[in-house]
Amino acid sequence: MITVVTQSRRAWFTEHTIARQASGLLHRDGEFKDANVLCWVVMPDHIHVLIQLGDTPLHKAINRWKSRSGRLLNSTIGRKGRFWQKGYHDHALRKEEDIKETARYIIANPLRARLSKKYGDYPYWNAIWL
Repeated sequence: MITVVTQSRRAWFTEHTIARQASGLLHRDGEFKDANVLCWVVMPDHIHVLIQLGDTPLHKAINRWKSRSGRLLNSTIGRKGRFWQKGYHDHALRKEEDIKETARYIIANPLRARLSKKYGDYPYWNAIWL
């Protein structure tokens, strides 16, 4: 489970166009190299992603995605500079942790943040189990 945060926690994803573009980048195959994206949610100033790693080390998969997405999102906004904060937060799931329960936790973020009242109301998330 990965969390990446925008530079200075700027709420870029309150803008529909930017949030949709970020969502599209999470849908595309190969964006995280050989890691499989299981679920994700785009929040106003950060993104949560649950991925299943392939052979590519985590830091390389995340850094590649942050670099590519940052360039594209900056281009959309018409700015230059760092889009994402340095680093990321990660949590490796243990054998006893339920992957679907973790996915539910991730996609419930908009509910906890009071951005929506039910799952279907928030447009910027997805999970492979749908």
